[in-house]
Amino acid sequence: MQQFGLVAMVVLSKVDYRIYEKYYKIIYWICLALLASIFLFGTSAQGATRWVNLGFVSFQPSEIAKVGIIIFYAEYLTRRKEKIKDFKEGFLKPLIWLIPVVVIVFVFQNHLSATFLICASAVILMFMAGCKIKHLLLLGVVGIGAVLFYLIETGGFRFERILSFLNPWADTADTGWQTVQSLYAIGSGGLFGAGLGASKQKYLYIPEPHNDFIFAVLAEELGFIGCAVVILLFAVFVWRGIVTAINAKDMFGSLLAIGITSLIAMEVIINIAVVTASMPVTGMPLPFFSYGGTALIIQLSTVGILLNISKNRKQTE
Repeated sequence: MQQFGLVAMVVLSKVDYRIYEKYYKIIYWICLALLASIFLFGTSAQGATRWVNLGFVSFQPSEIAKVGIIIFYAEYLTRRKEKIKDFKEGFLKPLIWLIPVVVIVFVFQNHLSATFLICASAVILMFMAGCKIKHLLLLGVVGIGAVLFYLIETGGFRFERILSFLNPWADTADTGWQTVQSLYAIGSGGLFGAGLGASKQKYLYIPEPHNDFIFAVLAEELGFIGCAVVILLFAVFVWRGIVTAINAKDMFGSLLAIGITSLIAMEVIINIAVVTASMPVTGMPLPFFSYGGTALIIQLSTVGILLNISKNRKQTE
């Protein structure tokens, strides 16, 4: 999959990013169709139906939708930049486009982390486009209230995750298992780690050591120094993404760059926060590190788009 991802990155770095402007609504409807395809071709794993199996290939539509929604909102907000401060035109109407996505991804796919990333990306783009802060604060209050109401009313595994996050050592054999084993791995890594490939926790102890908890394995094998280097590399990526957004030729390019950069940044922050017991466990992979063909190809593709925006940056005297 790395080869396909690298090819996609190189190809998209040569494609003028402004071509996506023409087809932003088509991209939106394609994303919805892909998300809805789970009803026909969906396969279940670990109690969730989030993958589509076409026989010759299996992929996760939500990974494609994350980027597609960013492209859609980057152009949608660009076309309405004069009305962005209006409550109805610049705030309510953009949010209406999120409703079908949230219904499919959250209600039917039971994918809270993808729902959060998609919604957060849209809100970040609205903020960067000039939406009034008081409107976004209202959205934040309503959103937090809705999530709390849902957790209290439904309970279930998400509520258990929150309780275990508050004190993972209270039930180390069940609800706190993932967090505790992750902390054991991080702690045993020390300053320089046990050595590449020498992790012991990844054998039958850490759940999803190749995916959601790969950072804990990295910490055990490469230690604090290795973790610091990885975090620094991500920080450089985010910094260059912001510079690309600032220097973009137009508003669409700027919003597209900041949307892609913030998406990667949020995934990194959430993954590391989960692994270090700084927030409840979610199914969030670490970009460019975690196993997963669809995610890696999409992430490298977005890097290609960023490279093209950077190449076509505005000329400064």
